[in-house]
Amino acid sequence: MTDRAALPFRRPLRLAAVLSLTAALAACGGGQRGPLGLPASDHQAREAAQPRQSTIWDMFSNREDPNRAVAVNRYLWNASLDVLDFLPIQSIDPFTGVIVTGYGTPPGGGRAYRATVKVSDPALDARSLKLSLQGAGGSAVAPDTVRAVEDAILTRARQLRVRDGRL
Repeated sequence: MTDRAALPFRRPLRLAAVLSLTAALAACGGGQRGPLGLPASDHQAREAAQPRQSTIWDMFSNREDPNRAVAVNRYLWNASLDVLDFLPIQSIDPFTGVIVTGYGTPPGGGRAYRATVKVSDPALDARSLKLSLQGAGGSAVAPDTVRAVEDAILTRARQLRVRDGRL
């Protein structure tokens, strides 16, 4: 009689054991799974397939090479500073590659100029350099003058690169 009295309790226990064993085996299966071992939805599968995006906390981690953090060409950057050294610097940002100067007179010249330089790429290329010149009071500067200053910066950048021996 004790066996028949225990029979109603054995079935639910046996059923619970079989279900938990099945759930444990299902969690070990391959493929992408969502929470609780259930198959991942299309949304979760798309999220898993996308590359990881950076967050604000990535600024505080030191995973990148510090020499590659600045995305401007150092030869163009230094050449711009060398060629335009007669102009007072108002603002400078090596991370965006922008140099803004105040008005100054070139050696041997009589007219004051102001320059804005943007180095937009890590390549030593003329397309990486953008130069804007203004005359005193914001007047326009002849395109030949702008071209001459650009050429001087590019020539100086090549000289710096050759001096480094990284040809």
